[in-house]
Amino acid sequence: MLMSVHSVFATNLATTLSCRLNASNMNVSRRRIGSSFVNCSLEKTTEADRLVKLKNGNESLEICRVINGMCQTGGGWGKIDQNDAVEAMIRYADAGLTTFDMADIYGPAEDLYGIFINKVRRERTPEYLEKIKGLTKWVPPPVKITSSYVRESIEKSLKRMDVASLDMLQFHWWDYGIDGYLDALKHLTDLKEEGKIKNIALTNFDTERLEQILENGIPVVSNQVQHSIVDMRPQQRMAQLCKLSGVKLITYGTLMGGLLSEKYLDTNLARTHLNNPSLQKYITTVDAWGEWDLFQVLLRTMKSIATKHEVSIPTVAVRYVLDQSEVAGSMIGVRLGLADHIEDANAIFSLVLDDEDVNSIQEVTKKGKDLLQVIGDCGDEYRGI
Repeated sequence: MLMSVHSVFATNLATTLSCRLNASNMNVSRRRIGSSFVNCSLEKTTEADRLVKLKNGNESLEICRVINGMCQTGGGWGKIDQNDAVEAMIRYADAGLTTFDMADIYGPAEDLYGIFINKVRRERTPEYLEKIKGLTKWVPPPVKITSSYVRESIEKSLKRMDVASLDMLQFHWWDYGIDGYLDALKHLTDLKEEGKIKNIALTNFDTERLEQILENGIPVVSNQVQHSIVDMRPQQRMAQLCKLSGVKLITYGTLMGGLLSEKYLDTNLARTHLNNPSLQKYITTVDAWGEWDLFQVLLRTMKSIATKHEVSIPTVAVRYVLDQSEVAGSMIGVRLGLADHIEDANAIFSLVLDDEDVNSIQEVTKKGKDLLQVIGDCGDEYRGI
């Protein structure tokens, strides 16, 4: 080929994106767009809402909208037994929760997926196997990026997950001040053309870099970002770029490590009891947004809505985020073999939040600080920007 796939894709996508952005007279990278508060979709939710297709050109990937997050296998949330973890993964998949999110840095997560997928191959039908999706991440250290280094890294994930091709590879970059993320993504696109990766995605990229990446012709299908009822930053800038480009959002931190649950309702904050990495991370988000008393008002409001619909606070929290613009799926962390939340997770698909529910939540959240101004854009909390 005289012209690389990058050049072809860049010409088509960057031209389209540039025209749309200019036509809309929007500079989404450099100024705040819209309001912190958006209206939820109130269309009736059916079982068809369980699955969504992520698309880029002729490529598509169908995933479950509630995604099993495997970060907690990495340590800090309790000791994971391999056999118990794999059996738990089977239970989640049997219950229709068929999409698993992991990373090369999440301890044994990719290895567990490899054991799990082989068990599925042996004990389930080909139709069942087809529904299982494994989304992993590549989180390289800030080193010089070469084609061989990228290939070696992806080959490791393929081996650990025991698959011929990764369903999705989500790419993270620690420091925008260090060149290399565009080179890395172009090398990943080469591997996609070879069939080693089916879909390329991002994690924790801000709006400005997402736009830059798209203009460089990288075939991105999604960006995984922190997004919750408290943290609505993705709806202020990024969602509008996603709507123009077709990139979807996958959210994590939607339950704020468990803070958005009955467990913390009507409690005094004892930071010494926040004894895992997730709780320690998301209490800083609460601090940036508002006081613990305001967070308690939010929990009481959500509890009232949950009682009305006969569901839990976490179910309300995830449903609210799934109803936001351009959100394809939301992550729920799973403590495999230690606890499960299958019933709550499946209740999300049948829950419909009405106008009263949405308005009551927004009456509270508008009293909090604008996290875009306090923290910065999506992913900035990882880079000290």
